[in-house]
Amino acid sequence: MRVIAGKLKGTTLFLPRKKTTRPLKDLVRESIFNLLDHSNKFAFQLKGSNILDLYSGSGSFGIECLSRQASNVTFVEKEIETVKILKKNITKLKLINKSEIFINEVLKLIKRGNISNKKFNLIFCDPPFKYENIKSLIELIFKKKLLKKNGIIILHRNKNFEELFPDYFKIAEERTYGISKIIFGNFLS
Repeated sequence: MRVIAGKLKGTTLFLPRKKTTRPLKDLVRESIFNLLDHSNKFAFQLKGSNILDLYSGSGSFGIECLSRQASNVTFVEKEIETVKILKKNITKLKLINKSEIFINEVLKLIKRGNISNKKFNLIFCDPPFKYENIKSLIELIFKKKLLKKNGIIILHRNKNFEELFPDYFKIAEERTYGISKIIFGNFLS
């Protein structure tokens, strides 16, 4: 796996050996960033943004954001072995001063309210495909006011799953890549 674009373009990333982590494929990552840059369904500026990378794994999405000039990324991952790989990637790429890592289960961390003292322009959610609490996750993000006004939530899901969302969550774009489904959404004002 490599960084696709930006100042770190072409840099290879370390990946966990365990198969419990499902890395986001280069093609899917590239498509997400193309939509962020060029979609007419939402306005988004990555440069200078605060990013929340939930279920971050080895950090490929958040690192890609930093390579493309995001201001900072808050990573959340609960698997200790995977966090070691994430830290190795962040250290290798000299991104420590633009990164914050929380080692915990996402819902527990958000419920306690100590995930961060800032709001985010973009929240990327890449839970395991079998994860069934997407509606609860979106409700909690909304309740804790983690997303800035006009911010975007991106979900990486299995294309065969029908997700339930709260009424105030608006899907702006949905794309399918192989078995993956990428959903771009935000909260209605």
